[in-house]
Amino acid sequence: MTRRLHRVSGNALTHSAATAAGSPPDDELLDVYSRAVVDAVRKVGPAVANIEVRQGGRTAAGDDPGARGSGSGFVFTPDGFILTNSHVVHGAARIDVTLEGGRRFAAELVGDDPDTDLAVLRIDAAKLEPAALGDSQRLAVGQIAIALGNPYGFQASVTAGVVSALGRSLRSRSGRLIDNVIQTDAALNPGNSGGPLVTSRGEVVGVNTAMILPAQGLCFAIAINTAKFVAGRLIKEGRIRRSYIGVAGQDVPLLRRLVRYHGLTAGSGILVLSVEPGSPAEAADLRPGDIIVAYGDRATPAIDDLHRILTDALVGVPSRATVLRGAERIVRDIVPAESRR
Repeated sequence: MTRRLHRVSGNALTHSAATAAGSPPDDELLDVYSRAVVDAVRKVGPAVANIEVRQGGRTAAGDDPGARGSGSGFVFTPDGFILTNSHVVHGAARIDVTLEGGRRFAAELVGDDPDTDLAVLRIDAAKLEPAALGDSQRLAVGQIAIALGNPYGFQASVTAGVVSALGRSLRSRSGRLIDNVIQTDAALNPGNSGGPLVTSRGEVVGVNTAMILPAQGLCFAIAINTAKFVAGRLIKEGRIRRSYIGVAGQDVPLLRRLVRYHGLTAGSGILVLSVEPGSPAEAADLRPGDIIVAYGDRATPAIDDLHRILTDALVGVPSRATVLRGAERIVRDIVPAESRR
């Protein structure tokens, strides 16, 4: 009996010593964590939307054979603009949005951008509570990350984890790379697509977009700074302008002797497999078999590097492409056109 009392007394002394040293006990730390998550959800929850999509249209008989799908989104302006994923709403014939409390609205597709997997909708609704947008540049690895959404139609589902990594690249369904992607272990399910990734302060720092199956804890969100830029362009113009030159290619290594002889800064380039008729590349006399090693003043060791260079700022702006044709190094002036995709 004495021994048991001594043990209890020892635990109490340890607990007291930790408290006296200024370190709160574990249960208090868990309470602080829980309150942070609860407060963040309380702030952002009213802005989270369930998005139901109907593909196709009605037949002559009046029935609707179109496929149905669902995802998530969130209100980010008081006048009804909603951010979601492009893959949730792309090609939809009808979009319906349900907000917290069951309010349901028909939504208009303002614009979508498959290259960043982002889209903007708009609903005609009053008394909206938009989510506050944060700054994804200020994120740190290990920071609390809270994902909100409607997986499989379960309204206002919440998962919490941490920011696992920053600056990832993720390939969109269009084939382009999305840069500055946030990796998190906050669990996502297919219906979470388009929902907000939130900090403990209730600020949206990402748009949930994908998880890797069958891996667990590998989930990704488009950085909110990227989303702000894309959303602004979609609201203003309904689309994102990007330039293109009209080649299909693949990454190839270069012979070391060619790299040394021509003083190239990279050991690989883009092999031109085909040139689109009537394209800027055809006008500049690029040919299948050429290897593009630089565009403007930047090396192009891979297709993704060329995609990053070909932004809207280059539409109609002449630039020099450095090409290897056999062992010869040649330069071609190209005037990129606006992508029609």
